[in-house]
Amino acid sequence: MLENDLKFLEETFKQYYFDHFDFIHIPDRSLEREYGYKKFNSGMSRHISLKTDKDLHLLLMTNLPSDVFCSNGYYSFPNLPMTEKDWKEADLIFDIDAKDLNLSCRKDHTCIKCISCGEVSLLQDVCPKCKSNKLDRLSLPCQNCISGVKKEVLNLVKILTADLRIDDKNIRTSFSGNEGFHLYVTNSPYNQLGSKERGDLIDYIMFRRAIPERFGFKKNNPSRSSFPDLDDPGWSGRVAKDLFGSKSKRSKGITKIISDGYSVYRQRLEEMGKNSIGVKIDPNVTVDIHRIFRLEGSLNSKSGLAKLACDNIEKFNPYAEACLIGDEPVEISANSPIEFRLKNRRFGPYTNEKISVPKYAAAYMLCKGIANLV
Repeated sequence: MLENDLKFLEETFKQYYFDHFDFIHIPDRSLEREYGYKKFNSGMSRHISLKTDKDLHLLLMTNLPSDVFCSNGYYSFPNLPMTEKDWKEADLIFDIDAKDLNLSCRKDHTCIKCISCGEVSLLQDVCPKCKSNKLDRLSLPCQNCISGVKKEVLNLVKILTADLRIDDKNIRTSFSGNEGFHLYVTNSPYNQLGSKERGDLIDYIMFRRAIPERFGFKKNNPSRSSFPDLDDPGWSGRVAKDLFGSKSKRSKGITKIISDGYSVYRQRLEEMGKNSIGVKIDPNVTVDIHRIFRLEGSLNSKSGLAKLACDNIEKFNPYAEACLIGDEPVEISANSPIEFRLKNRRFGPYTNEKISVPKYAAAYMLCKGIANLV
């Protein structure tokens, strides 16, 4: 990142934290948590202990971080090295991101930036300017992406509450600050689970490794009555709805399943988990009991947008409500082949254009790597 761009983002982020201290809070059981932060163009600093909001605000003002993190785990000694922290438990956290949904629209709002020459262009295999294949992919998500992620979030909440009996008051949802959402489960028996057990939980939620025997097909002597019904609770009912569509088609559907055979049914269940009924979450996030996670209220250096809690996810508009940097004009040189929207305003496409945009849009484009200060 160019020095002028770096200084601009550091000062912009600092101003945000100064103006919005009321958004940034130490979470519950702070003394048992580990904190960390990153600076622009540098690595992670972690194993930090913070007691109060005042300590956090001091860290923000003195270090000018690009990103701020807090552990989902609780420790006896959070400021010590990992092997000496004495892990107690960890909140159950889920990360649902647009990049994992394989939406058809994604190719339309993903561009490339050449690592060799810096050229930004529409999605292709090589740089059109220098023909290098060393490329970074840059995504500027659209509303369809956010709608897709919201759908996955709602599906996940249904499974957590209906199947796992987690009280919805113990589930908190936040926009990640870029192109996804985070779900936190606190004060539940699942917080005691280790990494392996959380992996088993992920298999259930994502509908992975489902076996035909669990859903009605016995290898030697399949019984029609053992196949799932649309009224069954949990995954049985979800599988039946996906397989048959309606009660009237169930009998014919079972006949075809038995005729096709065990292996075909197993493959069908695997495809259902990947493409239709399995919730698309990042499994690595949930199984990591030592992860430090982006702090709610902080800015995301990939976008300049804030990570914010959303009480009503269906009505929440992240590219308006989480866009909290000021709107004073900033002169930039923009190179964005893709249109995007912030605060209900359209920006782009731009081809190496010197333009004046609101500060929030300048920060967004600098964070995305599709602009520089003039």
